Amino acid sequence: MNVPFLDLKAQYSSIKGEVDEAIQSVIDSCAFSGGPFVVDFEREFAAFCGTRYCIGVGSGTEALWLILMAMGIGEKDEIITVPNTFIATVEAISFCGARPVFVDVDEQFYTMNPDLLCKAITKSTKAIIPVHLYGQPADMNPIMEVAREYGLAVIEDACQAHGAQYKGMRVGSIGDAAAFSFYPGKNLGAFGEAGAVVTDDKELADKIRILRDHGQSTKYFHELAGVNSRMDGIQAAILSVKLRHLEAWNNARIRLAARYGELLTGIAKVVIPFQRRYDRHVYHIYSVLVPRRDRVLDEMKERGISCGIHYPLPVTLQKAYAHLGIGTGAFPVSESCAEQTLSLPMFPEINSVQLRFVADNLAEIIHSVEQS
Repeated sequence: MNVPFLDLKAQYSSIKGEVDEAIQSVIDSCAFSGGPFVVDFEREFAAFCGTRYCIGVGSGTEALWLILMAMGIGEKDEIITVPNTFIATVEAISFCGARPVFVDVDEQFYTMNPDLLCKAITKSTKAIIPVHLYGQPADMNPIMEVAREYGLAVIEDACQAHGAQYKGMRVGSIGDAAAFSFYPGKNLGAFGEAGAVVTDDKELADKIRILRDHGQSTKYFHELAGVNSRMDGIQAAILSVKLRHLEAWNNARIRLAARYGELLTGIAKVVIPFQRRYDRHVYHIYSVLVPRRDRVLDEMKERGISCGIHYPLPVTLQKAYAHLGIGTGAFPVSESCAEQTLSLPMFPEINSVQLRFVADNLAEIIHSVEQS
């Protein structure tokens, strides 16, 4: 049996008629860049997130970057985030000329440890970017308390957490602004690159709309030096279709994660995901910690099971950020995660036979690894 890590064909097959009709509507109207389909999706996604505004952009990376640009972040400023994230979180900081400052993650939930924030804050700190990792919300209340005490902005990196909730609040509606990615493999994925910013701040939203379109509010009249980060109409139309199904897909992921937990609990040396009792974790990634991870990964592949690693190296130890001079040992929890994390197949259409096949083989491999 072969079990893919992700099966986008299965998802497309389930909504093919809706998607094909939406794409044809864009083609018929020739509204390819911006336009009514983007406006419709922005309205729908803002309502979904519980925010006043949504601005469709070219990618999740650009969403983060545009928020920082609109907030006036620049050289000599510092932005606090975590090492245990995809590099895009930190790239957005670098694009603005600011300096990334890191705090380690919580050893149980793998999101920003709020207890470490105060020690990282300096006179140059302007914002905090917590990452809702794998679909698990960061612990936002204490993060917001620290931010308000020090007068800092909070930008949620919600690129992996569409529909997740923290104490009944949708992620994206808690901080000053949030960035979402619609990369095809995300819980809400486009058929290419796309992203969005959500916020309740009208001034910030208006500025981001201008920045995403070469700094113009009226064609050929440029108020700012902006960028080309417009969402295209086809992606917006597809996202509008998929948004109607997102809650059902997320609920399926939650059920599958619970079943994984039943099957994997009790396997020695396997640490399954923890979830805060007041969170809604939407399991973009189902990541476990295992011993001798690379060997386990190879043996799973040999048995026809595709797994992933999120992420094999903390941002602080990436060559791209060697200039920061941060060595091994600075962020022990993130580094431990990087050595042990194994992401198992997770998508709404995975069936119970495939799920058990994954769990049974993982158990066998772990037993073999422990005996050798």
